Amino acid sequence: MGRCTLSKREIKEIIPLISSFVSVSPKQKVEVITEDKYRMLYLDDKGLFFEFEDRWLPLLRLIISNEIPVPYKRVTVDMGALRFVANGADIMRPGITQIEDGISAGDPVLIVDEKHGKILALGIAIFNSEEMRAKKEGKVIKNAHAAGDKLWELTK
Repeated sequence: MGRCTLSKREIKEIIPLISSFVSVSPKQKVEVITEDKYRMLYLDDKGLFFEFEDRWLPLLRLIISNEIPVPYKRVTVDMGALRFVANGADIMRPGITQIEDGISAGDPVLIVDEKHGKILALGIAIFNSEEMRAKKEGKVIKNAHAAGDKLWELTK
């Protein structure tokens, strides 16, 4: 595990990337912790974000608990997809039952189950809402972080 406290200059560079979620002052302790393939951002010893495809995304645990409110759209998957999503599989079009309007390619999206509406994962849309609906097969969302995955365990 690598642990690196960020300088005031580095903190100023990160602030615009996360300021829509949390307020950060240069006086706070901001660290980047690297473990396995994950880079996580900690603020005053609390894990808040992880890096995925060169962007910082809020940890799923904090989204589920509403500690970090997010404006992300939702994609609903059928109950048969749960096991795959939980194991980190990307979201395939046949498993999707509902797609919210307004999703653009590259947007973070929440993956929820159709029975209870529980958040299962956070992903990145490969297509916009209309394109996803038009597809009959194939991958439409990259799974960035799922409840119960290694990142979930690392940031308990």
